[in-house]
Amino acid sequence: MELIKLGYAGTLESSDVYVVTKPNPGKGIRVALESVVRRQFGDSILETVHNVLRELEVTDAIVELSDKGALDSVIRSRVQAAVCRSAGAAEFDWGKELERR
Repeated sequence: MELIKLGYAGTLESSDVYVVTKPNPGKGIRVALESVVRRQFGDSILETVHNVLRELEVTDAIVELSDKGALDSVIRSRVQAAVCRSAGAAEFDWGKELERR
């Protein structure tokens, strides 16, 4: 999936994550994480982000996360939503997503 514009999802509320995605043509993936639980779960959060990007076939993107202690499923959903918005995708195949898991 190619990102063509700024996309975002989530809130800055407790137990949520605010995700911003931006195009990064030809420059790969760059992820910036700000999290209240970075020391404990930073590696896991980054792994989830990279897995979602791989599943959505995103190869060039800037992803910025402001995490307030979100669960893995919330992080996954927010990244998916931000990427779809950034790519201008009108629909997301949730059935396909469930098959992957």
